[in-house]
Amino acid sequence: MKSIEYPNIRSRLGQSLCRLSTVFLCSVVGVSALADDSRYIIEVDEANKGLVKALSKRAGGILKLEARGFFAAEFPGRSLSDVRGLVNNPHVLRIDEDFRRYPMGFVDVGGNPATSQVTPYAVIQSQADKLSPADLGTQKVCVIDSGIAGEQGETGGRNEDFVWNLITGDNDPGTGDWYSDGGPHGTHVAGTIAAADNGMGVVGMAPGVPLHIIKVFNAAGWGYSSDLAYAAQKCTAAGANIISMSLGGGGSNNAERNAFDNFAADGGLVLAAAGNDGNSVVSYPAGYESVMMVGANDADNNIASFSQYPTCTQTTGRGRKRTEVVKEGICVEVSAGGVNTLSTYPAGGASIALASVDGSSLAVSAMENQGAAEAAVYGFGIGDSQDPGAEGKICAIDRGSISFYDKVKNCQVAGGVGAIIVNNEPGPLSATLGASNDTTIPAVGAALEDRTAVFYAANASINIGASDYGFMSGTSMATPAVAGVAALVWSQHVSCSGEEIRNALKQTAQDAGAPGKDVYHGYGIVRAEDASNWLAANGSCGDGGGGGGGGGGGSDYTVATYNAGKNWYAVVSSPDGVIGSFNNGAECTGEQACESNRQRKKDGTMVFIPDVGDPITIVW
Repeated sequence: MKSIEYPNIRSRLGQSLCRLSTVFLCSVVGVSALADDSRYIIEVDEANKGLVKALSKRAGGILKLEARGFFAAEFPGRSLSDVRGLVNNPHVLRIDEDFRRYPMGFVDVGGNPATSQVTPYAVIQSQADKLSPADLGTQKVCVIDSGIAGEQGETGGRNEDFVWNLITGDNDPGTGDWYSDGGPHGTHVAGTIAAADNGMGVVGMAPGVPLHIIKVFNAAGWGYSSDLAYAAQKCTAAGANIISMSLGGGGSNNAERNAFDNFAADGGLVLAAAGNDGNSVVSYPAGYESVMMVGANDADNNIASFSQYPTCTQTTGRGRKRTEVVKEGICVEVSAGGVNTLSTYPAGGASIALASVDGSSLAVSAMENQGAAEAAVYGFGIGDSQDPGAEGKICAIDRGSISFYDKVKNCQVAGGVGAIIVNNEPGPLSATLGASNDTTIPAVGAALEDRTAVFYAANASINIGASDYGFMSGTSMATPAVAGVAALVWSQHVSCSGEEIRNALKQTAQDAGAPGKDVYHGYGIVRAEDASNWLAANGSCGDGGGGGGGGGGGSDYTVATYNAGKNWYAVVSSPDGVIGSFNNGAECTGEQACESNRQRKKDGTMVFIPDVGDPITIVW
């Protein structure tokens, strides 16, 4: 598993995020006999819910959450099969594991929005700065996350860069007030969507769009899939037309899926983060077809190394009954800026760093210690010894061999007044000094590309202070960017449904990565102005989304195989027509079903290459 160095968040959220990689990996490589915390979702006939709840209590269940059509309960020490046996009643529709859900972001810091309003790169990249909202009052984005900084919370105080009279909210059981942050994650997400255009701080994708905040993460920094299903009902009750979820985890269940299916069926748009493990594993709720899965790219249109990329091909059955269906709703559909994105924090909850070498500005990331230093630069090498030549100077240190803490500690003990640690691989360095840090000098990370400027400088300055704004990276940051773009576009075309907005974003996304649709960017990077213009030109709202064309939505293909003697054939079908070719020569030109040329069973596989979408490997 890839090792990630996490900078300090100064909150329990940071600790939960550092645990995320381990917990999430375990959830996808093995199957435990017990659900997360022995907690299960019980779907019921609503009219007889009370009877089933009573039965569950008699069976040792502890009620944790109740919503329309289901409730969640803990059965300590009981497996799923145990609970299905104990709560066996005709009014029980289904029982599933209640999986944990985690935030999908990790933190970087830097920059200085304190002196003027900053437009984050993702706003420009997605054309959100080119499209004026028609009436954002027609929109409401429901943010399911860790709350928002409306008063003093875990990380800091109220952030004033919001239109507070347009923000409402709800709490889930045990999470505390929605307007008191449970870590900076939710405030950062909300600012990416809706930070005000007021000449200060940052500006969001859809500045001032009404928000409804639902706080689902507990003090440890996670929630359950049942919390999300219940939250979807609250989003509907609040009048939201968009749900943004920068979270996810392993495993799917019916109640969670149905909640988002229902929201989308009622005309809404649901978005969720693809995940940050940099692999092809599906994270939920992003993996449900009714949810638009969002990947993360950087400022140069490159996919983020952490952005997950599940396949769009769903395989069912075995042997002769094996079928493969391409479903673009189960993989990344679009991407947006999610690497080192600047947004709102609880007031005073971020550390922000400024640095210069010989009077020229240097891009850096802050470590824990706040403070300022200005002095001559001393080449401290790898930082593995307490070189007395550093006394009264700022140490220039190469990354590697020993911990960041030990490097800074050696610099301080040698009399150094500050430290700049330079990365040993391309790109900026974001790091932490660790939980046991007892150093006091200001320390920052710098990019490998700036090594010469740092090590050959005569003088340097470092200034690290508290801020209301900070940087984060993750598919968590890309998801609210797409939610904000969707609100902006939708405000121009209020007769559209969520599915029509979803289609427009895909139709007009800027291609990135490999030519055409791919598993990393999906259709590409969202473009607000282009999507709005496409809707205006096609007049598609109200007629089912305007059809396929251009590089857009595409169809789900069903694949079947059969044999005639020793010869085997594959048949690909779609009600919208099949366009593409088989690797054994057969061409498909738009008919609803297209058959391959014959092939011997011993050859084992065949590939169908659709005109739009990923190749489908067919196995006998």
